[in-house]
Amino acid sequence: MMDIRPNNTIYINNLNEKVKKEVDLKKSLYAIFSQFGQILDIVAMKTLKMRGQAFVIFKEITSSTNALRSMQGFPFYDKPMRIQYCKTDSDIIAKMKGTFQERPKRRRPVVIPAGDDPATNGTPTTGDTKKAKRKAAKEQARQQLQLQGAANVAAAAAPAAGGPASLMGAGFGQGVPVQPGPGGMSAVPEQPPNQILFLTNLPDETNEMMLSMLFNQFPGFKEVRLVPNRHDIAFVEFENEMQSAAAKDALQGFKITPSHAMKISFAKK
Repeated sequence: MMDIRPNNTIYINNLNEKVKKEVDLKKSLYAIFSQFGQILDIVAMKTLKMRGQAFVIFKEITSSTNALRSMQGFPFYDKPMRIQYCKTDSDIIAKMKGTFQERPKRRRPVVIPAGDDPATNGTPTTGDTKKAKRKAAKEQARQQLQLQGAANVAAAAAPAAGGPASLMGAGFGQGVPVQPGPGGMSAVPEQPPNQILFLTNLPDETNEMMLSMLFNQFPGFKEVRLVPNRHDIAFVEFENEMQSAAAKDALQGFKITPSHAMKISFAKK
């Protein structure tokens, strides 16, 4: 297979299709790829043609290269991801480079009203109806992608942009570990090392899948345990204390949303 030159965008396939919702798939991909650098956009649609595939667009080529090398074969919901560079620049990158060219618009099909087409004796055929519906659906999807792309370009140009908020819902996607300063968030009382971590200051939209994808990148990860009727706290278990300590140090202060920097401590024994 011919080598593809490095690109800001990576193409991923063999994704596990059990992730039913498009927004959940984007959140999971963002959780594991945001560690490599700023992400401008993630394209992951649940259509028949795009099933099991996604595109992750990084601001820097070094970020996409590190992501490709580090995450090749990563077990994403128990299926190894296959990753390669995208063959062409995405629209967002082309606009940043100044090489973007508007694609020629497709001509809308002329629909002949029933009774005006002598070939069908005034009755539209089943094949014509299906083709018209498919073309209309494709046109609608193309327009939605253009609108989404424009919104993401604006988000990427914002001074405080740490990641596309559209991927994670309102305010989601900062994804940059920030260590608390002297006047920052209150210190968590330190407990003796434990293979179980205690997470606090989690946003309401936190779920088990999101935390699992975030911590699953560290060796020894076993499971995430949520607390019933409490969305702001959770427990994460590793095989031993050294492995839990490594995850704790790496993700301490990780901003799940702009207002929620995750606090991690060892659980009480």
